[in-house]
Amino acid sequence: MGKKKKQPEPATRAFHIRKGDTVVVLSGDSKGDPGNPRLGRVLAVDRKKWTVTVEKVNMVKRHKRATGPGKEGGIIEKEAPLHISKVALWDAKAKKGVRVGVRRSKDGKSRERISRASGDVVGA
Repeated sequence: MGKKKKQPEPATRAFHIRKGDTVVVLSGDSKGDPGNPRLGRVLAVDRKKWTVTVEKVNMVKRHKRATGPGKEGGIIEKEAPLHISKVALWDAKAKKGVRVGVRRSKDGKSRERISRASGDVVGA
């Protein structure tokens, strides 16, 4: 009998990546070339599975059957989720994927995410 795959625990705190962020793929088939990194916008974040879905990255083909009259079947290309550790937030100023820090804004009421490379506010 094979080992049962352990599921990751649901995230207990916020991720460093959010929906709408621009990210760079760090590893896997979708990472691109060294001089031409693969960038994309985050479409969805799944906190239970620790995955993110990135626009136009990790494309897979799914064969869909026609389910009734007037509904077409065919081969559909869509984005598959990536593990969150395979992406990093893109800093346009530093032109690379960066680690994310958090600090209080100047008014002291809200938090803002900052790039560890440039120190500037990143993300939405």
